[in-house]
Amino acid sequence: MNHLLYGSRVVSRIVAAILGGYAMAHAVPIMLLALWPIPRSEAVMWAAQLSFVVYLCAIIWVFAMRSATRAWLGLAVSSAICGLLAWWWL
Repeated sequence: MNHLLYGSRVVSRIVAAILGGYAMAHAVPIMLLALWPIPRSEAVMWAAQLSFVVYLCAIIWVFAMRSATRAWLGLAVSSAICGLLAWWWL
């Protein structure tokens, strides 16, 4: 395998983990704020704490995928779904 091609795939996964994980870490808590039937102050606290777990899971998930394309698509679609749900209910 070409070393340049392999390096670009690794860089793509790293960027997907950083940017896509960041997007997921913000989209999921916002969605949960809209959907949770608990007081707003508690929902903010729980969602903020949960965002760290979501970010970690997104990073692990990116490197577990067979291809970087699947990782990018998975993060984009799931972030979009969470964002749309949050927008719909807020």
